[in-house]
Amino acid sequence: MQNIVEGFKSQYAKEQESELSLEEYLNLAKRDPMAYASPAERMLAAIGDPEIVDTRNDPRLSRLFSNRTIRRYPAFQEFYGMEDVIGQIVAFFKHAAQGLEERKQILYLLGPVGGGKSSIAERLKSLMESYPIYALKGSPVNESPLGLFHPERFGDTLEKEYGIPRRYLTGIMSPWAVKRLKEFDGDISKFRVVRLNPSVLRQIAIAKTEPGDENNQDISSLVGKVDIRKLDRHSQDDPDAYSYSGGLCLANQGLLEFVEMFKAPIKMLHPLLTATQEGNFKGTEGFSAIPFNGTILAHSNESEWQTFRNNKHNEAFLDRIYIVKVPYCLQVSEEVRIYEKLLHHSSLSEAPCSPGTLDMMAQFSVLTRLKEPENSSIYSKLRVYDGESLKDVDPKAKALQEYKDYAGTDEGMTGVSTRFAYKILSSVFNYDQTEVAANPVHLMYVLEQRIGREDYPEEIRRRYLEFIKGFLAPRYAEFIGKEIQTAYLESYSEYGQNIFDRYVTFADCWIQDEEFRDPETGESFDRSALNDELEKIEKPAGIANPKDFRNEIVNFVLRARANNNGRNPTWTSYEKLREVIEKKMFSNTEDLLPVISFNAKASAEDKTKHQSFVDRMVEKGYTEKQVRLLCEWYLRVRKSS
Repeated sequence: MQNIVEGFKSQYAKEQESELSLEEYLNLAKRDPMAYASPAERMLAAIGDPEIVDTRNDPRLSRLFSNRTIRRYPAFQEFYGMEDVIGQIVAFFKHAAQGLEERKQILYLLGPVGGGKSSIAERLKSLMESYPIYALKGSPVNESPLGLFHPERFGDTLEKEYGIPRRYLTGIMSPWAVKRLKEFDGDISKFRVVRLNPSVLRQIAIAKTEPGDENNQDISSLVGKVDIRKLDRHSQDDPDAYSYSGGLCLANQGLLEFVEMFKAPIKMLHPLLTATQEGNFKGTEGFSAIPFNGTILAHSNESEWQTFRNNKHNEAFLDRIYIVKVPYCLQVSEEVRIYEKLLHHSSLSEAPCSPGTLDMMAQFSVLTRLKEPENSSIYSKLRVYDGESLKDVDPKAKALQEYKDYAGTDEGMTGVSTRFAYKILSSVFNYDQTEVAANPVHLMYVLEQRIGREDYPEEIRRRYLEFIKGFLAPRYAEFIGKEIQTAYLESYSEYGQNIFDRYVTFADCWIQDEEFRDPETGESFDRSALNDELEKIEKPAGIANPKDFRNEIVNFVLRARANNNGRNPTWTSYEKLREVIEKKMFSNTEDLLPVISFNAKASAEDKTKHQSFVDRMVEKGYTEKQVRLLCEWYLRVRKSS
């Protein structure tokens, strides 16, 4: 306990403000440009250098990013599937830091509910706390000491003596500073400078504004208002009678988050125009403008944006907005990582989750977000979007960019939210009365029940149910069948290797147009007979281009033999052929399926075999109760089909 107390006290002491003279501040600025850095520059420094990823070295990434070199930022490493979004946000701050047009614009996150806009905003506010700011002591708007110096009169001197570029001089003092300067009789050395740590909790350089009641909301939530308690000592237009409690006042030199911005009346948004374009804004009283040097971050849902954009009176405002679309995740594997992150931060992190559960939820979520493709299966599109190559599986599958071009820029802006999916998963984990665990069978049932209760249009409801019955259920039956059968097959490895070796030999002879004579039986196979034998394995697996597939396999094996003393590689070493062989093997195991049932066994040997099967399933990540449930579901599905 003592270590925690001391650590807390030490951290608290570091975060307290420290005081300097104006001359000490200028000398510090001469040594450290971060002493006068803009909010965008401090944000870039907090984000840090990116990790450069050459996608040519990863087959999946090369398909997703067209062999481009991409940047991944450690500060946003938990924002899965958002590389493009994060890239646009970083570009905004980079351009603003360079003094380009973005420094005068509002960063606006546009996206559907539960898409991650608020999470991005929270991360940006957290990053803004990384570097301190320097402000005039006592200033209610945290104004920079450089605001005291007019660029025309002092710009050359400051640049020559202290290395401070002229662009950092705004020449705008707050009404509070103007009054202090008069009290000091023009002696600016009487101003003191404080080092402040931006803080969300204390609202230092970071603030949040929300739209209120349309009937009584005014601009005071942005610009502040007169404090009536001070009017007995000061006149109404005295800067000391003013309450600098507005978001723009608090967020100077930092970040102002405007939640659901376009739900606010347009008259309330007017101060944002001058704050961004001119670096200052007017209060509600008759004194001079208040300086603002900060970033405004806004976000809202698409419906509010469309309403605002379609109003011709808002054109001046629209020109000052930098839009970053934040769609739902469209990559199944990244969506799974989002669920894993959410579950990790809950008590369900230790609860059993059978293989395939999160994948099924992610597949359903992404299917609802995708636009139906032309002349192709939406499930193939889902797999292509996740970086899979379907060249040998679905000849109708198209290239990733072709799918995207047809879908347009709004894909991912509709469908079920990650929040919806997480609530479904929560229900699935708690579905069983005696066991906190999740499995795909319960997931499909909960999904169907929830879809029936939601207020969806009939067409959407039918579409969502078809995803479950037409895509998810059949593919899960195939998956769990493979899990069950691989857990049972005792001679799995040897049997698979024999099929692999035989297939490679037949394929090599077929390619070379040579006859093959079986050394054990003496049976001879010509090219036609070899083709028949190869097709017995390929057809059940749905190989679309057998000629290309055979060449690909043989070339792989020949290369592998060179590094393996002339021996064939293991049959599981090549993913495509492994799947083909598994399908071949499983088509011959119908007589073994009764062993997986949980009915009373006739002999001790059957009991031993059954328990051995259950133990192997548990090793794969299932609970015993789930093994029974899933086996019964699988047998029922096979019987009905």
